[in-house]
Amino acid sequence: MSEALWDSIVVGGGAAGLSAGVVLARAQFATLVVDGGEPRNGPAEHVHAYLTRDGMAPSEFTATGRDELARYGGTRVPASVVDTRRASDGTFELRLDDDRAVRARSVLVATGLTDELPDIPGLSERWASQVHHCPHCHGYEVRGRTIAVIGSTMGAVSTHLAALMRRYSSSVTYCINGIEVSAAQRQRLTAYGVRLVDGRVTRIGASADTAGGNPVAIELDTGETVTCEAIFVAPRPAPRTAILTMLGAATDPVSGLVVVDSQGATNIPGLWAAGNVVNPRAQVIAAAGAGSAAAMNMTGWLLDQELSAAVSSHQPHVGGVS
Repeated sequence: MSEALWDSIVVGGGAAGLSAGVVLARAQFATLVVDGGEPRNGPAEHVHAYLTRDGMAPSEFTATGRDELARYGGTRVPASVVDTRRASDGTFELRLDDDRAVRARSVLVATGLTDELPDIPGLSERWASQVHHCPHCHGYEVRGRTIAVIGSTMGAVSTHLAALMRRYSSSVTYCINGIEVSAAQRQRLTAYGVRLVDGRVTRIGASADTAGGNPVAIELDTGETVTCEAIFVAPRPAPRTAILTMLGAATDPVSGLVVVDSQGATNIPGLWAAGNVVNPRAQVIAAAGAGSAAAMNMTGWLLDQELSAAVSSHQPHVGGVS
């Protein structure tokens, strides 16, 4: 495998990467998926808001995707990319963490992101069980329960989240946690039925109010304790863009995200990106769709390369592992 030239290498084995891999393999392009095995939704119990896949465990989702990739002739290797470069002939070389090097005519990066949580003792331990971030993924499951929203460095998102959770419950407390909330925002939230609590959160622990159905306790530096059944927080998204930036992909000066067009193409010929690495808000279904769209665009690009090569050499040049 180290000496082969693949038509395409997909980096990332989540929804975007596996969807892309299946599309490319079905189109008869020799496709390798390099899968680090750490999907963003791995800690969650279920996938939601994905038509026909609602309630599926993330582990089952990825296992099914891997089976589909193999069925169509795609190859998957469990590894991570530690270095990459673009050769003078336009092909890409990726060095893996097992010291192998793989080469390809095109690359799709679908490495996702890391959710950076506020540094509050007891918070990360409850991530994806009692602590959530996406109301569209988990709000329905906690409807009607006591909910607390904790402010984070994503201030505007936190305030919006506090209002949105009121759609799911009549008992929503917004622990502002030191972020700036204007008087107008406070008025709107209060009028909408959201309780606002000032002070910084110092710790998340088990509540003594188990009889009242509130197993989680949020401790504040004011001495107050807020008990609830579920916590929502807006983590800071940290896209895993190292491969893209090493290859010179352009980034947006405002958002810092790698810039791609509507089909996932970067400014580097032969390089695409899809999923949370370029769109932190993409749910599983959106990431899968973006991976599929990018792969379809890649097939056109690869075909164009082969047509040009055929004209130059006066003989058919059909891709595949060589």
